[in-house]
Amino acid sequence: MPMREAVSRFVRDGDTVVIEGFTHLICFAAGHEIIRQGRRDLTLARLTPDLIYDQMIAAGCARKLVFSWAGNPGVGSLHAFRRAVERKTGGTAPLEIEEYSHFGMVARFAAGAARLPFWPLRNYAGTDLPRANPRIQTVTCPYTGEALAAVPALNPDVTIVHAQRADAAGNTQMWGLVGVQKEAAFASARVIVVVEELVEESVIRSDPNRTVIPGMIVNAVVREPWGAHPSYAQGYYDRDNDFYVAWEGISRDPAKLERYLDEFVRGVPDRSAYLARQPGLAARLKAKEALSAGVNYGF
Repeated sequence: MPMREAVSRFVRDGDTVVIEGFTHLICFAAGHEIIRQGRRDLTLARLTPDLIYDQMIAAGCARKLVFSWAGNPGVGSLHAFRRAVERKTGGTAPLEIEEYSHFGMVARFAAGAARLPFWPLRNYAGTDLPRANPRIQTVTCPYTGEALAAVPALNPDVTIVHAQRADAAGNTQMWGLVGVQKEAAFASARVIVVVEELVEESVIRSDPNRTVIPGMIVNAVVREPWGAHPSYAQGYYDRDNDFYVAWEGISRDPAKLERYLDEFVRGVPDRSAYLARQPGLAARLKAKEALSAGVNYGF
């Protein structure tokens, strides 16, 4: 279905929303559509909220952020996020934050995917995070008596995953750098898959080990080429490092940030119009061909 319909049907005010991806395959197109549709009071969750969550926070979509690291990778801070956390005037409540370590967030998604209430880990010894976040608790191992940290399961209302390809049934394949897309999808009540390319089922079946998310848990499949820009999709286009550097200046200045949202998000109806406003983008970032060797799945 089109992105507009997927967001309209499956993303609701007040939801806990996950747009996962670890530098790679971050679905900016979905975040932009959520902004265009004016969703409010969202809890945004992700290991590494970067530019897309900065944009959604600036647009007024978020009430809370659940995360393990926030910043503009390789550049600096997320300034809209920082302003929202530090907000003291204007009649708007500060953005709520709930912080974990990276593995703490991985453990939360893993527990949610397994339908367990919590996940034990040793990840917080010697840190102050348990003092800052009362949801990080301690449990005693019933076998060894060892004290372990524990984090609660995270079961989002909707997870949005960008991938290279899927079939119409939602069987989704990705390669290159992956994060916790699989765990976040299995933990979620609803799943939207956004892909560069829609392929026949026979293509998916020809390389089954690349299938990360099975169609049985997917609610919507959206074909959206360049939907991860300015992040990247291995084999399709490179990371737009120039944009990440430029975002530092844009996000520092609230007026510049509003102009960006007005021109490239609210001011366009869809992703194709977003790309049309950036001539030369495809030629600059399109991936060169570097094919992997085939494998024999025969008996």
